[in-house]
Amino acid sequence: MSDAPNIYLVGLMGAGKTTIGKQLARKSGRRFVDSDQDIEARTGVRIPTIFEIEGETGFRLREAQVIAQLCREEHLVMATGGGAVLNAQSRQLMRETGWVVYLNVPPRQLFERTRHDRSRPLLQVENPQRRLEELHAARDPLYREVAHLVVDGHHMHANMLVQFILQEYAKLCAKRCEH
Repeated sequence: MSDAPNIYLVGLMGAGKTTIGKQLARKSGRRFVDSDQDIEARTGVRIPTIFEIEGETGFRLREAQVIAQLCREEHLVMATGGGAVLNAQSRQLMRETGWVVYLNVPPRQLFERTRHDRSRPLLQVENPQRRLEELHAARDPLYREVAHLVVDGHHMHANMLVQFILQEYAKLCAKRCEH
């Protein structure tokens, strides 16, 4: 890992990874990429269509391939899809090639943020709030396993979160430069 590693944002859908990631990239002079948007650009179709045709398994395979390619790049801020941590190799690559920040937001707040969004295949169920609670319960340990920093994303405004993350990142880079 270089002295100024990539920054990878993980967390459930609606946690603010894209919003925070764009601001982090702008303030740190890095390129921003959203892995889900990258998948759509590469395939020419939207993620719900990939889910419909290939199922979640097919989508996760594509997601792991894109993350592996993006982890080889430098000076990057990447917002990952909510399920990116399901792949052990993706977790390992992110942890080894970057600094991983878990934006932890309670399922109730995630539901409020995503309830009108029809582009999220995993929430097209009878009870999307319960689905978010199940996803949080299943994925929270994986997010924590991969994360170098866990941030409670529901207490702070986006600008405050970005400032906090950049302060922690500066501390990391300063420690690395000491060695």
